[in-house]
Amino acid sequence: MNRSFFIPFVALLAAAPAMGAEPDGLILPPGFHATVVAEGVGAIRHLAVRGNDIYVSTRHGNTQPSAGIIAIRMGADHRPVQTAHIAGIDQGTGIRIYNGYLYGATSTGVARVKLDDNLVPAGQPEVIVDGLAATNHPIALDGRGNLYVSVDGAGGANNCWDPNGPKDKPVGLKPCPILEGRAGIWRFSDRKPGQKFADGEHFATGIRNMSAMDWRDGDGLFGAWHGRDSTAKGWPDLVTPEQDDAIADEMFRIGSGTDMGWPYTYYDGVRKIRFAAPEYGGDGKTPVTDSKYATPVAAFAPKRPAVLDMAFYNGRKFPSLYRGGAFVAMHGGGSDGAVLPDGHAGYDIMFVPFTGNRAGTPVVFADGFAGPGPGDKNVKTAAYRPVGVAVGGDGALYVADSVKGRIWRIAYGE
Repeated sequence: MNRSFFIPFVALLAAAPAMGAEPDGLILPPGFHATVVAEGVGAIRHLAVRGNDIYVSTRHGNTQPSAGIIAIRMGADHRPVQTAHIAGIDQGTGIRIYNGYLYGATSTGVARVKLDDNLVPAGQPEVIVDGLAATNHPIALDGRGNLYVSVDGAGGANNCWDPNGPKDKPVGLKPCPILEGRAGIWRFSDRKPGQKFADGEHFATGIRNMSAMDWRDGDGLFGAWHGRDSTAKGWPDLVTPEQDDAIADEMFRIGSGTDMGWPYTYYDGVRKIRFAAPEYGGDGKTPVTDSKYATPVAAFAPKRPAVLDMAFYNGRKFPSLYRGGAFVAMHGGGSDGAVLPDGHAGYDIMFVPFTGNRAGTPVVFADGFAGPGPGDKNVKTAAYRPVGVAVGGDGALYVADSVKGRIWRIAYGE
């Protein structure tokens, strides 16, 4: 982190007035306060805020009767006064409000509906893009007529193995056929209905599994995704458990043609070195020197915290040093079911500060979601797991949980 940025940032937090105890035992910087604005919403994925209205996408594969976009209208006390369901946009992840429309991802595309004064718009959704591989799709809009949609690798697979290769020492396919129609970002028109996958521009590649994406005003597109898992189990002679833990979840500035390295490489967030994947001849020691692979602007390691969403702060209510930075929802590691006494990484909200267009060192902004102790940061024991973040027009940060469907509003100085 740039030292001239770091010193006043810490000084600001130390000087801000302390607030009372936070709901659910949340731990926030001094001067910030959280309130619960909704609960029991269901299988939340991402969320978007317009005035006093919150729109929530539901998880891909959700078979609940309430699957789809859930709309919540808040009163003056930031508590729900009306809850409704918007049909026709469901089974997705990404959700955005732009230019008077609510955009939402489905399992195979993106639709939008024109907003009006009602919580549930009177009009019917129109399909903007269809024909994508069925998975979770984060979306972003650049304000210039473009819609960006991410498509994960095959089920978020760690590898792209040759099925005809040896079983004891798998060999990776090169070129990896998954990269042709998945594991990347495609760019479409943000307003033209009826587009098909083939109509999109293959904008970026090399993604394993990404649910976090946002456009930073005056800068560009950013995304963060899950690094590969279980590498030490497959290649114990090449990668130690400690080196496996160092394989990072990565955050990138993404331009046309950006290659983020999957499946051919991985990034060690501790040594800050890119290595070739073992199935492509990597030995865990020799750095990859090919400049075609992008370097992350931030790396979340050791231990992958499972980054699930991100939102750049464009509000005016938080202290100035937060403006232009990214709030990142860390859903929490341990999806393999392993219970660690000292817990897994994540289960918090991280903040990535920016100086101009340069990202600084990530810091924990909000913690305590899983529970009061480190051992609570396990999938089976966590009380709450952050899954979505959004900045409201009121300048507050809204955080969604995937366990009980709870939503918090985090404000400054209130």
